[in-house]
Amino acid sequence: MNIDIPEGKDAIEYVWGEMVPGIGTAASNFSLAVYAHTTLGLREFEAARLRIAQINGCHFCLDWRTERDGVKVEGEFADAVTQWRTTDVFDDRTRLAAEYAERYALDHHNLDDAFWSRMSAHYSRLEIVELSMCIGSWLAFGRLNHVLGLDTVCALPGR
Repeated sequence: MNIDIPEGKDAIEYVWGEMVPGIGTAASNFSLAVYAHTTLGLREFEAARLRIAQINGCHFCLDWRTERDGVKVEGEFADAVTQWRTTDVFDDRTRLAAEYAERYALDHHNLDDAFWSRMSAHYSRLEIVELSMCIGSWLAFGRLNHVLGLDTVCALPGR
């Protein structure tokens, strides 16, 4: 942990809610909205989210699996995300979601016309904007949690 948390305080609630309530509460609401209001399919959502988690190194994010109506991606999905270029278990949308997440995080200046043509062939403009906002939130908040060391003290629900 790279910041001091008072004894007895939940690290996430303290940092995000008490330390900077004007910013943290808004950030938390944005983060929650990404999950509550997405229209993206679970596989493409998780491919992008997990690719950002892998890049950020956020322990909590790497362990998390989004659930919708009792359904989660299969256990081997994270390995497939790591190998998004060559895996045979992804359809075009899922592969593009992982690619976009990686390029958004590591090479956003080189998102060229060829890439956008492929994206536009598989995603609507609305979906591209939505995926971009989701990726932006995961990149920012997962990285924040990892840099501050919060990801090592977060507990997954039910653990």
